[in-house]
Amino acid sequence: MLDHEGADVSDAKGDRPRGGLLMGRPFGVPVYVTPTWFLIAALITWIFGGQIDLVLPGLGRARYLVALFFAVAFYASVLIHELAHTVVALRLGLPVRRIQLQFFGGVSEIEKEAETAGREFWLAFAGPLLSLVLGGVFLLGLQAVRTDTVPGVLLAALMLSNFVVAVFNLLPGLPLDGGRILRAAVWRLTGNPMTGTVAAAWAGRALAVLVLVGMPAWASRTGASESTASVLTDAVLGAVLAAIIWNGAGSSVRVARLREHLPELRARSLARPAVAVAADTPLAEALRQLELVGARGLVIVDGAGEPVALVRENAVRGIPEHRRPWTAAGALARALEPGLRIPADLVGEELLDRLRADPAPEYLVVEADGSMLGVLAAVDVEQAFALAMAGRSPVPEPSNA
Repeated sequence: MLDHEGADVSDAKGDRPRGGLLMGRPFGVPVYVTPTWFLIAALITWIFGGQIDLVLPGLGRARYLVALFFAVAFYASVLIHELAHTVVALRLGLPVRRIQLQFFGGVSEIEKEAETAGREFWLAFAGPLLSLVLGGVFLLGLQAVRTDTVPGVLLAALMLSNFVVAVFNLLPGLPLDGGRILRAAVWRLTGNPMTGTVAAAWAGRALAVLVLVGMPAWASRTGASESTASVLTDAVLGAVLAAIIWNGAGSSVRVARLREHLPELRARSLARPAVAVAADTPLAEALRQLELVGARGLVIVDGAGEPVALVRENAVRGIPEHRRPWTAAGALARALEPGLRIPADLVGEELLDRLRADPAPEYLVVEADGSMLGVLAAVDVEQAFALAMAGRSPVPEPSNA
């Protein structure tokens, strides 16, 4: 089972994963089941159905119904594991975009990072802790039934699977919960969250190599794989799991570097110099004024000089040059709605959240007193965001000139 913080701050909040089915909104957080879940549910049903036949041979084909019930109950346990992360995140004031149940477990997509190493520890430990509690509950239930009955087999399987989920997630390497606990420990010792992330990511990569080599080797030595097909299956599963852990570790570092550079995304620095013109100004004349002062944004103002609309860059490009003297700049503008006014002091995630709330190609950037600073183009933010994703400074330091 994999469980990690998978939030990409560039995505829109609450967006539906491709092909995902919305199952509900506990605590206001949408829970989606992805198509890969049905694949793993079918695989669990087939494999566990065969195991049940060894213990309860009299069930016949009904063993697959029991196995299907186990698959659903197991993923219900995974959902509870994820909800533990979600509840702690919400209590810490960290927004959770969604929970996904997928091929190798669940993912709680937490949009912001914990502010302290201690909070990071509890956020990571909550899931495995609840899996251990669930395993204990099933263990207690097992004491009240016979192990050679359907309830006994189900309780034993759910007990074991929850203990395995807890132990596996506590392994010290990102993107597992144990990796985040290791990150919190290194963060606490060094005072640097990025150092913790890098250390836990390399531990995750080492873990991936261990899974790749060790999983089929362990299965062969314990006799779990008695045929070539079984050995091949273990090798393939080990390779897939190792690849997911390796990629997850790398992704954790990229997200950490992104968040490290997010404060450098500043509306003030990204704003384009703009020229204010009346709505009836010919487009050719407006563009001439732009070129004259080296500006890149056009703002339509009323008779009192107040901004009322933004000229759309894409619309300007669609007007042939021979028509520009006869086209009014105002005809290519979008009315300046309240959501299109961006304070110049917005930075980082606050800036991105504001843009997500009111998607548009251009925004008016204003000072605290309401005066116009310039125009913020969404394409400029996207380019700066791409630089941040690459671990590079997205914008230059603001000039005092």
